[in-house]
Amino acid sequence: MKVESMNPQMLTTAEAARLLHVHPNTIRQWSNKGLLHAFRLGTRGDRRFKREEIDRFITVDKLVHTVAPSHRKD
Repeated sequence: MKVESMNPQMLTTAEAARLLHVHPNTIRQWSNKGLLHAFRLGTRGDRRFKREEIDRFITVDKLVHTVAPSHRKD
């Protein structure tokens, strides 16, 4: 069963992970390191992420890879 966010502007860890094509644990690590700002909810401390924050993260990542592509030796 698929559970949708009650607020489409706030994403769960799994939803953010899907958008960024990473594992949910990676989202948690980035949140712990301060790379993504999470809002903590309830007694379990569930994370929610603003959609605009995820979009910004995607934009910055694309910019970094466009301006400074990796210098691989093939």
